[in-house]
Amino acid sequence: MTEEPPRLAPLLTPEGQALLAEVRDHDPARELALATRLRRDHDAALVSAALGQARLRQRAVAKFGARDAHRMYFTPNGVEQATRTAVAAHRAARFRALGVARVTDLCCGIGGDAVELARAGIAVTGVDLDPLTCEIAEANVRALAPDGPRAAFVRADVTAYDTTGAEALFVDPARRRGAGRVFDPEAYAPPLSWALDAVRRTGLGAIKIAPGIPHALVPDDFTAEWVSYEGDVKEAVLWHTPGAPGPPRRATLLPAGAAVADRGLPDPPVRAPGRYLYEPDGAVIRAHLVAEAVADLPDAGLLDETIAYVTSDVRHETPFATGYEITDVLPFHLKRLKALLREREVGVLTVKKRGSAVEPEELRRKLKLKGRNEATVILTRTAGAPAMLLAHPLPRPR
Repeated sequence: MTEEPPRLAPLLTPEGQALLAEVRDHDPARELALATRLRRDHDAALVSAALGQARLRQRAVAKFGARDAHRMYFTPNGVEQATRTAVAAHRAARFRALGVARVTDLCCGIGGDAVELARAGIAVTGVDLDPLTCEIAEANVRALAPDGPRAAFVRADVTAYDTTGAEALFVDPARRRGAGRVFDPEAYAPPLSWALDAVRRTGLGAIKIAPGIPHALVPDDFTAEWVSYEGDVKEAVLWHTPGAPGPPRRATLLPAGAAVADRGLPDPPVRAPGRYLYEPDGAVIRAHLVAEAVADLPDAGLLDETIAYVTSDVRHETPFATGYEITDVLPFHLKRLKALLREREVGVLTVKKRGSAVEPEELRRKLKLKGRNEATVILTRTAGAPAMLLAHPLPRPR
């Protein structure tokens, strides 16, 4: 079977660029009519390719921002799997702080990380098996980091690629298959064990992994960093930096850049609900750093030893947790909650939960809310028993 050649080149021609500009903000509901009109003056395959890229660029705006997304090129898998700009920029800054001048980017995909490495002044060699993906990665770096150091892209199986002489590696194994996400690190492509050995041989590098990886699978000679963006956990990364290994675990919250690291603190004690409740950021929870995140919070304690809700009688501003002022603490009882919300004329209810089997949508349906006010209910456990806490969110620290 003849290999299909890369299909990006026609879009890079003046005609292709003009088509991309024309279809940039098209309405998908009117795409058929637009395609019919454009095909009167342009090759049908080129029109389809331009419309396909326009759709992918619209999807990519959430990750890359409108300015960058509409200058980039994508594949469907590339949009799904590429690293968000803020996360890639954070990683590039870490490589730069380590004094790295050259990074070999294995499984480079459409070049999201390569772009930010180049923008940070780091030379990149990207390696990927798919020829179209390599061509797209090169085009993306050329478009977004034209003044950066040289970037080269090689079509190769990363497990067979010779990394001899590489200064630092970044490995982003594929963690999706046709059926969905892959949770076993040895089912990554390439497997995690291979990536670990490759980074060890090089001496310095990072491996992107799923944030749900068990802590027991993190090797002792690597440090693990969990990264969230606007409260949503995006990834975990294993870092190998022999000269300055640092703490074994770290959580970084973007876009602010706040970070907390392992200090070996014991979990806060369990206590009764106070006036305030704090919900740690997901990266903090994944990294098992709740104690470190609330170390400066007086009289802080857990509502339950197995649940990452922290309570205190003191109002405290922290970038590592969302705060709530508690107004009511009651045993969980649906009729009582319904009556209380009706009495307070609550029509909009935010449901937070940890350690509760209640489904938020089902709860809202049963409550049949009406009213002009808003409230938050936190479903959890206190003293081992189901409880509901009514609360109001505190303003986020600036």
